[in-house]
Amino acid sequence: MRAVCWHGPRDVRVEQVPDPEILNPRDAIVRVTLTAICGSDLHLWNGLNPTMQAGDILGHEFMGEVVEIGRGVRDLRVGDRVVVPFPIACGACFFCREGNAALCDNSNPNAEMAEALYGFSSAGLFGYSHLYGGYAGGQAELVRVPFADVGPVRVPPQVSDEQALFLSDVFPTGYMAAENCSIRPGDTVAVWGAGPVGQFAIWSAYELGAHRVIAIDRWQVRLLMAETQGKAETIDYVEIPDVVEELKQRTGGRGPDACIDAVGTEAHGTSFDALYDRAKVAMGLGTDRPHALRQAIQACRKGGVVSIPGVYGGFLDKMPMGSAFAKSLTIRMGQTNVHRLLRPLLAMIEDGRIDPSFIISHRWPLERAREAYQMWNDKDDDCTKIVLDPRQEWPSPAGLRPL
Repeated sequence: MRAVCWHGPRDVRVEQVPDPEILNPRDAIVRVTLTAICGSDLHLWNGLNPTMQAGDILGHEFMGEVVEIGRGVRDLRVGDRVVVPFPIACGACFFCREGNAALCDNSNPNAEMAEALYGFSSAGLFGYSHLYGGYAGGQAELVRVPFADVGPVRVPPQVSDEQALFLSDVFPTGYMAAENCSIRPGDTVAVWGAGPVGQFAIWSAYELGAHRVIAIDRWQVRLLMAETQGKAETIDYVEIPDVVEELKQRTGGRGPDACIDAVGTEAHGTSFDALYDRAKVAMGLGTDRPHALRQAIQACRKGGVVSIPGVYGGFLDKMPMGSAFAKSLTIRMGQTNVHRLLRPLLAMIEDGRIDPSFIISHRWPLERAREAYQMWNDKDDDCTKIVLDPRQEWPSPAGLRPL
C-alpha cells in the first residue's frame, strides 16, 4: 500500500509499504477514504519529537471503510463506514471507565518511555512517534485499528466523509477546549490561534453559552474565517502587538473570563519573549515556544480559566506562574478524550447545527503529501486545512481547490 512516511525533519515521502495485518482479535483493518494533516503533525515534520524513526507512517486524523475484523470485534461489520478517534483506548481501564480515554493505561506498548519523561504514560496515539506507542498512522491506504470494538464509530449515510473526518481529532479537541473553560452565559472567551482547533473552539464556546469570543492570529484568511464562520471578534497580533493590553481594553479592564491556547509548542510572536523562545529552541536549549500561553495567563481575568488544547512536549521556560497564582487561575489541559465526545458531536452534525467541512481549503491526492506538509507549515495559498484522499489519482481535476 501507499503511505506517508517520515524520514527526518522536513522530509516526508509517499512510499510503498507492507499492508497492515490483524495482530490481535480486537483489531480491525480500515481502508482510508479521507485523512488530514493536523497542526500537531507539523511538530513531527519539524523534528521536535526525538522518538520518531525513519519510515514511521504519519497521520492521526482519518476515516474509512472496514475491510477486515478480528474475531473479538462484535459491533463492526466489513463494509461499515467509520471515523476513528486519534487516541487508542482499551475501554476497560480506570481512566477509560472515567471517560478519559486519552489517558488509557493499556494502549501504549512503549509506556516506559513516556513514564521516564512524564512520570506516567497516557494512551497510545496513531502516527505520533514511538513515545506514544509507535503505531502506524492513517495517512495511508490502509491502517490497523487496535481496540476496534471501542474506538471506531459508524457514520450514518446522511453525513459525508468530509463532515465526519474531523470528529477524529480537531472538532472534539476544539469542543473540549471550550468545555474546559466552564463557560457561563455572558462570558468572554479569548482564543489564541485561529487554525482548525481554534475555529472549532470558537464555535464551541458560543455553543456552550459565551457572549463574546475574540480570536488572536496573524494569518488574514484565518482571521476572516473566525469572523465570518465563527462570528468572533479578531486581533491581528502583528498590527496590535500588545495583545494583553488590547484584551483588557476590550473587556473594560477586567480581562477575558477564559483564555484558550490553541497554538501550543511552536508559537510565533513579535515580542522579546517570542524571539527568546525561538533562539533557545534553535540552539537546542529549549523544547517549546510558549509565547501564546504566557499571554493567555497574563490576559485572563482574576479567577478565570486557561484552557490548553495546544500540544506541548517538554519543559516551558519563563512561565508567569506568579501571575497565575496571584489571580487564582484554573488551568486545564490535555489530549482530547475523543471517545466521550464523538457521538454527541456527530449528533450535532446530523442535526445540521454545524458542518465541520468549512475549514477545508485544499483537497489533494495522497501523493501530494510532501507538498502539502510544506504548504501547511508555511500557510501558503490561503491554506486552512488540507484533506488527502488515497483514492484520487494524480494529476486530477479533483486535486484542485474547490470553487
